[in-house]
Amino acid sequence: MEDIYIVMLVALFALAITDLVVGVSNDAVNFLNSAIGSKAISMRTIMIVASIGVAVGAIFSSGLMEVARKGIFVPGEFYFDEIMIIFMAVMLTDVLLLDFFNSLGLPTSTTVSIVFELLGAAVCMAALKVFSQPDGNLGLLAEYINTAKATEIIVGILMAVVIAFAVGAFVQYISRFIFSFQFEKKLKYFGAIFGGVSLTAILYFILIKGMKSVPFISDSMMEYINTHTLIIVLIGFALFTAFSQLLMSVFKINILKTIITVGTFALALAFAGNDLVNFIGVPIAAWQSFQLWQSAYSETGVLPSDFDMSGLSGSVPTPEFLLVISGAVMVLTLWFSSKARSVTETEINLARQGDGDERFQPNWLSRGLVRYSVLLGNAVTALFPDRVKNKIENKFDKSSQEYSGKRINTPAFDMVRASVNLVVASILISIGTNMKLPLSTTYVTFMVGMGTSLADRAWDRESAVYRVTGVLNVIGGWFITALVAFSAAALFAAIIYYGGTVALVILIIVALSLVVRSSILHSKKEKEEKSKKRFKKSDIITINEITEETSENISKVIGGINKMYSRTVDNLGYYDLGKLKKSYKKIEKLETEVDQLKDNIFYFIKSLDENSVEASKFYILTLDYLQDMVQSIGFITRNSYNHVHNNHKNLKFNQIRDLKKVDDKMQILFDEITETFDNHEFGNIDNLLNEKQELLNYVSELIQKQITRIRTSESSPKNTKLYFGILLETKDLIGSTMNLLQLFQEFYNEARATTY
Repeated sequence: MEDIYIVMLVALFALAITDLVVGVSNDAVNFLNSAIGSKAISMRTIMIVASIGVAVGAIFSSGLMEVARKGIFVPGEFYFDEIMIIFMAVMLTDVLLLDFFNSLGLPTSTTVSIVFELLGAAVCMAALKVFSQPDGNLGLLAEYINTAKATEIIVGILMAVVIAFAVGAFVQYISRFIFSFQFEKKLKYFGAIFGGVSLTAILYFILIKGMKSVPFISDSMMEYINTHTLIIVLIGFALFTAFSQLLMSVFKINILKTIITVGTFALALAFAGNDLVNFIGVPIAAWQSFQLWQSAYSETGVLPSDFDMSGLSGSVPTPEFLLVISGAVMVLTLWFSSKARSVTETEINLARQGDGDERFQPNWLSRGLVRYSVLLGNAVTALFPDRVKNKIENKFDKSSQEYSGKRINTPAFDMVRASVNLVVASILISIGTNMKLPLSTTYVTFMVGMGTSLADRAWDRESAVYRVTGVLNVIGGWFITALVAFSAAALFAAIIYYGGTVALVILIIVALSLVVRSSILHSKKEKEEKSKKRFKKSDIITINEITEETSENISKVIGGINKMYSRTVDNLGYYDLGKLKKSYKKIEKLETEVDQLKDNIFYFIKSLDENSVEASKFYILTLDYLQDMVQSIGFITRNSYNHVHNNHKNLKFNQIRDLKKVDDKMQILFDEITETFDNHEFGNIDNLLNEKQELLNYVSELIQKQITRIRTSESSPKNTKLYFGILLETKDLIGSTMNLLQLFQEFYNEARATTY
């Protein structure tokens, strides 16, 4: 009998490891973003500091394991077999849900997911129990659910969103008003105090308050700390202020870098202390449930369906070795998870100080919010005297900050904002942890980051509508998380209840298969993104770098057009709708890549040195020709797809044969062009230009040949329209290619003449 439950425990702990991986991938965004975005310390240092924080924080999480056992439902109202169904449904849902959000690159809350999964599965099992009784009604559900605690947790999470945003915005506004964007000068006067306050706050909330969750801290020591808290804080403030001044004056160390380093450690520690329950709390509760039943079964032979789980209501310590193992898995995930980087990029992108590539597209709600916020801001500003307004504007003057231009190595925001993000978020999370409220670290850190961004005027008229859309999308995803977590856990619990062991095995296989499939798809997506990196360079300063960048772009686009043209002609000849549809979708990708190049023109011109500014015209014209070429192949591909999709007659054999000859000639030409630009053999451009007229003449001959066909034998106007369209766009494609080659040759020759 107990074999099935041992199998369930093994499955639960296997799912827990998977959950740790996908959960840390999602939540790494919470404690890495500020340090990564500010570039205050190296990436390697960030990872080492965060890893130590996560490992230490795992020890602090023991007290919160009660949430999984009795925080949401009343364990005494359920039997052992029902409790195990609830826990299995929760873990299956959690793995799938978090992995889905990681794949999208959106941060979601592991706390909200686990709370609503426990609630959904427990409600489902309670409903099944209630309606199996003759006098069952929905009113009895309240006896099974810990409504007071569940409401407290949910309200706490929602309040944290508002409080985190407001506190982050307020602290950042005050900090910026004190330091301004020229903070290096003000650090001489206020840096030591700022460091003292920040480090003392971290000491108090992370170390002092966190100690009461550590099993080996004695009661007498905790009583002494609680009695002398104020004295400890004041002494800490004095020592840390002196320490900050010493670092700045003697060792010439930027105190903000110290705060960011310590803050990263603190937030990683707070994350592990607060969120570890989300990943291993359920399997540990299941293991403890099994031990309670097994002990009773060996004594009395009680069946799983008759053994109530009131024993879970007591205080059961969490084995230390499980916390250590969990911490190790979290640290390894932190170093090797590619999905963690995807989620991190989303928040940094929304919080960055400068403008640039925007991931989210505006909608009516974001436009309305921005429009009325601007009107409200203008109305409030009008109430202040000009002298006050000028003083405030001077404090927020970013003219000395280089947030544009060379964007690859430019911080997303400065160290003042990074310090505020880390200190405020770690304090708020630690307060929740020590109140035994599993606050959502994602909600807190994200909303603190958004609040500081708003206060720092990172959302200007150029970017506000896109950033607001991004924030709304993320927050909307949080509500979807709660709804899906509740519904899916309830559904899985019902399936396991009615389907038994067979249903459980199928669900586990499906869940693991989906996670593996998601990882494979994400790896492919990452490779595609890496291949696009060459399209996003903006640190181009010299003539040589311009030549190299442009040749890469030309080679890439022409290579893509060459493949697209051949596939379209072949698939049109075979009348293959499926493959034409694939080409139809791929053309959008090619167009997007060229659009990204054009989006970067502003940063390209800003990054050029004084001797290379004239090259900007060349770069702009190059992109214009590339866009013309992509539009031509787009017209050919889309028209071919629509022709077949509308079930029109296929082109005649002679027409397909002629188009294939054009394709063969173009393949030879385009392969030579690609090879020329890949190998930087620009002296070969003359030979390529000589081939131009021959190919153009051949296309013109085909046009004349089709005119003759229409006069004699052609009977399909749709075929004629498609065939003429392909030939004319092919002619335009060749013409744009040759114009591009001529432009590049002229630029290259001028650059060589200037160099020598």
